[in-house]
Amino acid sequence: MVKEQVFVWQGLDRNGRGSKGEIESMNLAMAKVQLRRQGIRAKRVRKKARTRFRGGGKISAADTAVFTRQLATMMKAGVPLVQSFDIVAEGFNNTGMHVVVCGIRNEVASGARLAVALGKYSRHFDDLYVNMVDAGESSGTLETMLQRIAGYQEKSGVLKTKIRKALTYPLAVTLVALVVATILLVKVVPQFAETFHSFGAELPAFTRFVLAISGFFQDWLLVILSVLIAAVPLFRKLSKHSRKFAEAVDRITLKTPLLRGILINAVSARFSRTLATTCAAGVPLVEALDAVAGTAGNSVYTRAIQQIRADVSSGSPLYYSIQGTGLYPTMLTQMVAVGEESGSLDEMLGRAADHYEAAVDKAVDNLSELLEPAIMSILGILVGGLVVAMYLPIFMLGSVV
Repeated sequence: MVKEQVFVWQGLDRNGRGSKGEIESMNLAMAKVQLRRQGIRAKRVRKKARTRFRGGGKISAADTAVFTRQLATMMKAGVPLVQSFDIVAEGFNNTGMHVVVCGIRNEVASGARLAVALGKYSRHFDDLYVNMVDAGESSGTLETMLQRIAGYQEKSGVLKTKIRKALTYPLAVTLVALVVATILLVKVVPQFAETFHSFGAELPAFTRFVLAISGFFQDWLLVILSVLIAAVPLFRKLSKHSRKFAEAVDRITLKTPLLRGILINAVSARFSRTLATTCAAGVPLVEALDAVAGTAGNSVYTRAIQQIRADVSSGSPLYYSIQGTGLYPTMLTQMVAVGEESGSLDEMLGRAADHYEAAVDKAVDNLSELLEPAIMSILGILVGGLVVAMYLPIFMLGSVV
């Protein structure tokens, strides 16, 4: 497969005004053909020189959030849409995002609707994003819609950061503890073992136990490391391609005592925030639930939302369908019921999202405060136990002499 290249062009648009931009194409000739199809009379087309951008080429959710916020700000300031893309593109240090913004700009400059142009980059702009932009264009409220999308993305990003914070610290400390213990067992303990053999006395049971573990790790360490290294990509592949495996993992995660409350609140916050944003944008409820299912972040809840959608499409009230899953907190169900009865569903969902996001924030802080001393204590016991096991025979040396 031939990799597309980026070409820089200057010329006149279909209205005869001077214009410039970038376009992706297989080669120079194809780039000129594409420009002619867009109604652009190119005076100069050249391959873009490679530039060292600090951000690399990978596009993250944070990049799309910044793009949306900047585009909304440009439109609010009265800057024309095509010119807004030029300004936003120049502000990106990320090569990949720079190319994507320029590609969208060229599509819009050639007469395509913004929603259609975004749809061609579905890897970075999901159905929820495209549908909301489409609704904004159709209703003449694109600027407002972009502001709502930006707010939604920023709050979703904060929520993901909080969850990542809750998981990263204990995992990192546990990994350090395992590495330290492995080094002690494989490198340090064998040195003591050679000394113990010259004692001529029976070693304490605790020391013999540690020596046995050390021998096991010396014999099987490479095998264990190989299995772990192979398990990581295998786990990712199964999680991505096997629905049953992904659901099993998500169910186990939801039953983990310390994480259960955080995950349920996080899923409830994401559900409320996404549904509130789409309802406020005027997206029909059934279509909004399709978008919500794609942002659930947990396969168990994705299936539940799909069932909610089926129930709502058959005429059931939303709150009754949510209650029927048995997965969401009672307070969320009650707030949805009040919102449906009062005709302020988006407002009530927004309040629910604020509540559950605050609950996640508090739970993460509490978990960090709880785990920090617990993990330090476990690490101390682990390392301290190994040290005691090695020095215990030395303390008993007097009985042998």
